[in-house]
Amino acid sequence: MRLRLRVAYDGTGFSGWAVQPARRTVAGELTAALGRLFGPVTGLTVAGRTDAGVHATGQVCHLDVPDEQWQRVATARGTGEPDPTVLVRRLAGVLPPDVRVPGVEVVDDRFDARFSALRRHYRYRITDDPAGPPPLRRFDTLGWPRPLAHDAMAAAAPGLLGEHDFAAYCRRKPDATTIRELQRLDVSRAGDGVIGVAVSADAFCQAMVRSLVGALLAVGEGRRPVDWPASLLTRSDRASEVTVAPAHGLTLVGVDYPADPAQWSSRDAATRRRRDG
Repeated sequence: MRLRLRVAYDGTGFSGWAVQPARRTVAGELTAALGRLFGPVTGLTVAGRTDAGVHATGQVCHLDVPDEQWQRVATARGTGEPDPTVLVRRLAGVLPPDVRVPGVEVVDDRFDARFSALRRHYRYRITDDPAGPPPLRRFDTLGWPRPLAHDAMAAAAPGLLGEHDFAAYCRRKPDATTIRELQRLDVSRAGDGVIGVAVSADAFCQAMVRSLVGALLAVGEGRRPVDWPASLLTRSDRASEVTVAPAHGLTLVGVDYPADPAQWSSRDAATRRRRDG
């Protein structure tokens, strides 16, 4: 039985998503909680591994559990059919308060949380208010100590859209491509003064979103011209001039998948070919 889980977490107390020895991670807490209900679980696959301190409201992962265990765990007392809502409630009882699973769905084995994804959506929050972030938003909003021209940041964004080699904005991994299709990069200032950077792409390489935000911040401060972020796309190596924005302002807000399950496998195959290329 394959289960698709929607996961939300406050990344403040975590060393990222991926399990690491002697470190507290989101995958570690989630695997432990699932293990308390189903017994030992393996093969937890995530749409995108977030770094230490990064949050999520719309992370997606999948795992396989034995049918008989699913029946036992997800069937409410006095009923005969398993219900995903029962698992949501049971996980709420065993997970720490900074991790929640708001949704569970039974899917067939063509679904892969990572390779079936069409795109990922992130949002970065910044305030240049001299007082800093409001106390209740201090863990998900970057306080910037100098005024920012959000209109200049917005003007710089379109030059980064499209399919490019984002090597200048990525921490390169051996034998991994840094070619990505950036589909959305919007900068706006809300009524409360918070600057939001909405970023969407087919996929992201490590530190890419925070590096893009770092480049836009340099433009917003007036330290770099509007065309500077796009000019870095000619680089074949990471640009040392780009400062990676702090992790706590970043939240993974959603992952899109084909609506038709019949397209999951074809998307999976296409993504693997592209990443291997």
